[in-house]
Amino acid sequence: MTDLLSSLRPDESWHGEGVLHLPGFADAPALWDALQPVLKAARFRHLVTPGGKTMSVLMTNCGEVGWVSDRSGYRYDRLDPMSGRPWPDMPDAFRTVAQRAAAAFGAGGFDPDACLINCYDVGARLTAHQDRDEQDTTQPVVSVSLGLPGRFVIGGKQRSGPKQTVLLEHGDALVFGRSARLAYHGVLPVKAGTHDMTGTRRISLTFRKAG
Repeated sequence: MTDLLSSLRPDESWHGEGVLHLPGFADAPALWDALQPVLKAARFRHLVTPGGKTMSVLMTNCGEVGWVSDRSGYRYDRLDPMSGRPWPDMPDAFRTVAQRAAAAFGAGGFDPDACLINCYDVGARLTAHQDRDEQDTTQPVVSVSLGLPGRFVIGGKQRSGPKQTVLLEHGDALVFGRSARLAYHGVLPVKAGTHDMTGTRRISLTFRKAG
């Protein structure tokens, strides 16, 4: 894992050690259009960690289950705690791009039941963490980026230790699994800028098989 992304170059798909970066992979306008009714049904909100800290990233979900956090812990839930209703259905455009990216990674049977939607205002970040709330961690994680660039950082299975950074730009997809599935990863503070589609924000769509 030490050299996880050391050979990554701009505009180059790279596959190794459980990570696949796919620059410009997604049909961003189609995803943006599909996102709008989801946000009307389940608006962005700041979640609170079990320790009581408010996350800087705005979040919501679509799919059969959604990832939530509050003082009682991290978990997946079938209901949006803000509305008490089921999360919006996952749009076909979302599921299709996630399955295409997973297939490129070699996980042709990937069928996500959860899409965590993160919204980063300028300065928002995601601290290093593991995705380990899913029942089957043999399934990969697929992330698609829209809008402002994000600097994705990934290391090993310990919080400390060597880390590598990859710039994720508008329309990029990134898949990690196998040896990297439980790697610590996060997003550095988003830098100021403006994008024609998302304005001063970065949006990420993260697909998982939770159940």
